[in-house]
Amino acid sequence: MKIIVLGAGLVGKAMALDLASEPGFSLTSVDLKPEALAELAAAGIKTIQRNLSQPETISEIVRDYDLVINAVPGYLGFQSLRACLETGRNVVDISFFPENPMELEPVARGHKLTAAVDCGVAPGLSNMLAGYGLSQLDQAFSIHIYVGGLPIIRKWPFEYQAVFSPVDVIEEYLRPARCVANGQLVTKQALSEPELIEFENLGTLEAFNTDGLRTMIDTLTVPEMIEKTLRYPGHREKMLALRQAGFFDKKPVEIAGQKIRPVDLAARILFPRLRPEQGEADLTVLRVIISGQKGGQPLKLTYDLFDRFDPQTGIHSMARTTGYTATAVARALAQGLIKTTGIVAPECLGLEPEIFNFVRTELAKRKIVIQEKKEWPES
Repeated sequence: MKIIVLGAGLVGKAMALDLASEPGFSLTSVDLKPEALAELAAAGIKTIQRNLSQPETISEIVRDYDLVINAVPGYLGFQSLRACLETGRNVVDISFFPENPMELEPVARGHKLTAAVDCGVAPGLSNMLAGYGLSQLDQAFSIHIYVGGLPIIRKWPFEYQAVFSPVDVIEEYLRPARCVANGQLVTKQALSEPELIEFENLGTLEAFNTDGLRTMIDTLTVPEMIEKTLRYPGHREKMLALRQAGFFDKKPVEIAGQKIRPVDLAARILFPRLRPEQGEADLTVLRVIISGQKGGQPLKLTYDLFDRFDPQTGIHSMARTTGYTATAVARALAQGLIKTTGIVAPECLGLEPEIFNFVRTELAKRKIVIQEKKEWPES
């Protein structure tokens, strides 16, 4: 199978290297930056240096491939996905674009294609765990998702590492957070409703609202659903201050005769300070809690994932958990386990135990282990 990965950032690189190890897969990686492609070329992966900002370029590049992994920045993700589908290619997408992927359902179905969207760690694996949990219950009352990627060594002032697009990092703190309360869609500000949560071996983390439910809002009927991002305490307050002061504004301002969006300037200044150094270790923590009923009795399911930077490969934890979830879905698609055409949401993959267990096994092979706990609270 010929597979092309659009984007060779830290996550795109991890996915390309992982898929290239699979017998029967022929890999190509595309990125604008030659330094991003150099390591992949050294590993024997075919590389193409191109600007992926234009749909025409996407269509031209992907037409000779069986499967596309869409790992471009979020602001390019939707148009890139559309171009791939209009060119007749199946897609696994991790680009986290702001648009509704279901708008492309007619395009995907019209071409009898499968586009598995939001296939990172969150959204992605978090949704799959939610779907799998629902498959284990007769009735669900609530889904709570908590997820974060963090540096192991906390460095002032932000105590955070960004392993993906700087614009996407900031977007997470801007995009209104959709949740479900009492069966109704509710929109709240990103960074709102902070709470402190204890994690074994980590201590106290701070959780706040972000827009991570994504397709779950439309595909699942559960009275209460929330998704919150986890950071070290204090990070949220600094990001909130920058946002409130206008540094993340998207309306251009004029400086010395040049029109500049504050968010672009902020991303340019912040990202070199947030990007991890070579070999700088990070971790990923994910917790999904689902409460409901089984056999007429209350049942609470908790899924926990804790992953660390891999010193042997030099691949960061957030790249591992995001990228290897996507490559597991790609393998499931290649093996014919995913039979649905159209836009396929990750929670729908989780609802099918065969697919979920396949993904779980693939992750376990890469030492990404999901712990499961069942509790029967007193009714």
